[in-house]
Order: sequence, then C-alpha cells, then structure tokens
Amino acid sequence: MEDLNIGKKVQKLRIQNGISVRKLSSIAGITPSMLSQIENEQVNPSINTLRAIASALNAPLYHFFKEDSEDHPVVTPDSRKTIGRKDEPDVLYELLTPDTRGSIEFCMMVIPANSSSNLTPKSHTGEEVAFLYSGESVDLEINSRIYTLRQGDSVRIPPQSLHIWHNRRNTPVQVIFAITPPSF
Repeated sequence: MEDLNIGKKVQKLRIQNGISVRKLSSIAGITPSMLSQIENEQVNPSINTLRAIASALNAPLYHFFKEDSEDHPVVTPDSRKTIGRKDEPDVLYELLTPDTRGSIEFCMMVIPANSSSNLTPKSHTGEEVAFLYSGESVDLEINSRIYTLRQGDSVRIPPQSLHIWHNRRNTPVQVIFAITPPSF
C-alpha cells in the first residue's frame, strides 16, 4: 500500500480542510495516535477505518486510491492496490482495475472466516454485480433480505440498496464485483 500513499493523502486532505488530528480522529472514531500512525504510513487502515476517515473528511473512498502516475492497463497480483491488512484477519479489498478513473471498477473482496464486510449495511450510488469466486457460500443481506450465494453464483445489487456480506463459514471467501460508476 505504500505506493498509494494513503496516509499522505489523508494528511493532505485533513490539512486542506483545516482540521486538526484530534478533531478528525474524534469525528472518525479513532484515536489521535492511530490517525497519526496512518498519516505517517506506519500502519495501514482497515477498510472500515478508512471509510470513517473519508466520511469525516466528506471525501469519496476512492479519493485515497487515485494515482497520478502513468497508465498501466495490466494489473498483476503483485501490483494490485489493496485496502486492509493481509497479515491480520480483516476484510481485504483488491482493486482489479488499474485505477478508479474509468467508468467501471472491478474489485475482489476477501472476507475472513466468520466475519462480515462491514459493521452495518452500506449503500452506494452505483449498480453493483458480484460473483462468489471462491468459498462454499456467503450470505448477502440486501435491504434486510438474505440471499445465500454458493460458489459460482452471481448477483446484481441495485443502486442505493443497503447491503452487507456475511461469511458464516470457517474459511475465507472471495467475492469479485464490478461497480459503476466507481465509488470505492
């Protein structure tokens, strides 16, 4: 994640908005020490932490994944942009498209065993299509209705639908999804 400079982008946006470390950390629900470590790129924020920071800064989540470098149309497993911590049991998101500048975004979400994608259901403005790539099954809650997907199943999630993924199994699952317009 160092190549994305997420911490530096958080810091730059915080300073541009004239918000102190203490105020932003309070709004985002994290400690000032944690925010400082994120800004100094000593730790990588979880997706939920980064969402809270983005919300507190009134910025879309994808803002932290934009890059100003040259275009590379091929994304290899080694070059994927990642949110989450690979070394800890946390929901992990990998961007499968080179960046978020196009009109569609393609991602893979890895949900650890006995975990959910978020603490509460979330929605976004775009349409989403998801495919259970690996894992026996996963439960998707859309507007309080539960759908069980088995490996190989796909689903369309309408715009503005509150949804959350639940992995109730003892092994991780991988869900590949596309969102248009990009909102990650």
